[in-house]
Order: sequence, then C-alpha cells, then structure tokens
Amino acid sequence: MYRRVYAALRARDDARLFIRFIAVGVLNTLFGYACFALFLRLGLHYAAALLGATILGIGFNFKSTGSLVFNSHNNRLIVRFVLAYGISYGVNVLLLMLLSLTGWPAYVGGALSMPPIALLSFFLMKRFVFHGEPTVRSN
Repeated sequence: MYRRVYAALRARDDARLFIRFIAVGVLNTLFGYACFALFLRLGLHYAAALLGATILGIGFNFKSTGSLVFNSHNNRLIVRFVLAYGISYGVNVLLLMLLSLTGWPAYVGGALSMPPIALLSFFLMKRFVFHGEPTVRSN
C-alpha cells in the first residue's frame, strides 16, 4: 500500500513539475523561436539559425527553468544544462533535416519539432540536470 501511495504522490508531483516546465517553456520557446525566425530571415541555414537561438537562450533558460521549475539556484549545474541543450539541439537539427527533406519549410519544421523536443528536454532536465535539486515549492 505504501508503494501505491508513494507512486500516486510522485506522479502528482511530476505532473505539477511538468506543468511548471511547460509554462516556463512557453516563455523560453517564444524567445528561442523569435531568435530562430530572425536568423532565418537574415539568411542563415536552419542549423546555424537554431544554434544561434540556442546559444542566446541558454543563459535565460538556465535561470528561468532552474528557479521557476526546479527550485534551484545552483549555478554549478550550467555544464549539465548546456550538455542537455546540446542533446536537444542535435535531435532538433535531425528533426528539421527530416522535415525539410519531406518538403516542410524550416519555419514550419521548427514549430512542428517543438512538442517532441519539449518532452525530451523535460526528461533531460529532470533526470540529468536538476535530479538532486529540491522540486517542491512552498507556495
């Protein structure tokens, strides 16, 4: 019985955490996609545009995701955060490449790749970056 109660509480906490992650992710994504679209508009290849947007968003996203989602202010986690972003970037470039090969424009491909990249990012942040940080907020 203890295992069932623990599992239910953990699932509820994970659901709340994921909702916070998505809410903060909306802001982070708007910023990142605006940068991506701007770089495409400036004539950069989609991979370079994505890299530029990723680099610009890392600092802002690290602080917003760390503090607002995972209740962490540990700046030493930046290396793990950057590694997780690198993995997400690589998968995102592969998705964009596949979508472009099937005829989707890069603007649309960037939008279509957001949901799977969001799920991948949440998993990496929860399990690899902020796994030892307190995630329960007192408010």
